[in-house]
Amino acid sequence: MDYMERINLAAKAIEEKIGTAEIAVILGSGLGDFGNTLSDTKSIPYSEIPGFPSVSVQGHAGVLSTGIKGGKRILVMSGRFHAYEGHPMEDVTLPVRVMAKLGVKKLIVTNAAGAVNTAFYPGDLMLITDFLNLSGMNPLIGKNLSEFGPRFPDMSNAFDKELRKLALDCANDMGLKLQQGVYTWMSGPCYETPAEIRMVRTLGGDAVGMSTVPETIVANHSGIKVLGISCCTNMAAGVLDQPINHQEVMEMGLKARDSFAALVTAVIERM
Repeated sequence: MDYMERINLAAKAIEEKIGTAEIAVILGSGLGDFGNTLSDTKSIPYSEIPGFPSVSVQGHAGVLSTGIKGGKRILVMSGRFHAYEGHPMEDVTLPVRVMAKLGVKKLIVTNAAGAVNTAFYPGDLMLITDFLNLSGMNPLIGKNLSEFGPRFPDMSNAFDKELRKLALDCANDMGLKLQQGVYTWMSGPCYETPAEIRMVRTLGGDAVGMSTVPETIVANHSGIKVLGISCCTNMAAGVLDQPINHQEVMEMGLKARDSFAALVTAVIERM
């Protein structure tokens, strides 16, 4: 089965089971409960979607849902695929290609990240203004899928300026502190060394993580506008004299989920 056939079969199965939407949300570690807050919900496990990989990371449910949030029908991806799990880039970004086939026009992509900027604190939400790709990977390497976009797509507005302004306006109206900064993609699965974090800070990164950038690149290539929000669940390596573990990431994600959900809902209402 070639890649386009996988995309089309997955899109067909999803549309038949749960329908379509023009707004989609990808949920990161610890933020998966947002999908449970939808009304008029229809869901399909990834295992029932032809060609979809399976998730293996704690905090990623592996369910695709549609439902009503903020007065609009949205598509919610509870759990994503990572390169560090052994998935090739075409699998990591398959859901975004399928979203484009389903008619998604705007994508809110979220993640748990380590704070590199020493002015940030665990629990802060960060509006992603741009990204650094230090993974050595790119999901567009290989044959260009001209059905979706050009060979050399522009990334100067990878995180859409209008959507960023909307998110800032919503946060201001809510009295919510929303940091802004550059997200850095590292391959993982080990957490970064203190030396790597110093490098990221020198290069202009404010937060670091193991996801988001491939989906963002492919969404832009597919003509989908992207809004990115990181939950800074911990200070990155070397900022504090303490080890980092995934349980800490999960726990802080849970603590921040109410403010995260409120912000995403407000943004969706005003889209």
